[in-house]
Amino acid sequence: MSDKKFILNADDFGMSDAYNRAVLEGYTSGILKSASLVANGEAFEAACKEVIPACPDLGVGIHLNVIEGKSLCLNLDKLTDENGNFNNSYVQLLFKSLNKSNKDFWEQLEKEFRAQIEEVMKNTKVSHIDSHVHVHSIPAIFELVCKLAKEYGIKQIRTQYEKPYIIPDIFKHLNTKYPVNLIKVILLNFFTLINESNVHKYGLNTNDYLIGVAYTSMMNSLTVSYGLMAIKYDKFTAEALIHPCRYEDGTIDNHFAEFQITKNMKLKDKIEKLGFEITNYVEKD
Repeated sequence: MSDKKFILNADDFGMSDAYNRAVLEGYTSGILKSASLVANGEAFEAACKEVIPACPDLGVGIHLNVIEGKSLCLNLDKLTDENGNFNNSYVQLLFKSLNKSNKDFWEQLEKEFRAQIEEVMKNTKVSHIDSHVHVHSIPAIFELVCKLAKEYGIKQIRTQYEKPYIIPDIFKHLNTKYPVNLIKVILLNFFTLINESNVHKYGLNTNDYLIGVAYTSMMNSLTVSYGLMAIKYDKFTAEALIHPCRYEDGTIDNHFAEFQITKNMKLKDKIEKLGFEITNYVEKD
């Protein structure tokens, strides 16, 4: 058993049939061993009834989502519009979280988080917890999620420290998304330094490194391998997050490129040659 663990995690599992298809195929004929399930996703029921039973050793996490789609709970006026659709951005949630006295916001946020956690746990065993658009990285929200993880017996929570690295692909660095992604890396790395104390306070475990923020929407096998090569320690867990889709109509986009990561056996060989054990949070325990 290696002391260097690598977890390839598919976020947004249950969002659509295309995400579900990617998880199923990435698991059955690829290197995918971990996915984070969205309780309010349009294809959540299909994920639970069709995909998870076909993937018995898949590590399934909870992907808390208060950014996109409809809430599970009613009358959340601090989080949703009158039709129950979430209507806050990451930045808006960040500013709202700074007001500890906003009782309604915190009560509604905890109520929705609990509903999503319980909905996933009702349908499958849970190995870890994270969130859509990294909402739980916001320090005050992170502490709330740690408290809930402890209460519900979830041992692993994602943190977002990404070691800076550059891949040999000039076109990715000319992409207008790249400088925005670098700002995200700086912010999330700073928040991780703050959040580590709550990981310990609530007796939880976390990944040591994350790969997937600097090249958000541009992930491929090269970004994964160079991200791993940038980490020069002998004992750690690195998680690479992807948002893979396998479209029925053959659409090719960045989500399909991320699906191809799960099928790349040359990448698998590269990861293992770097000394990593490809695993999930269940096996890691």
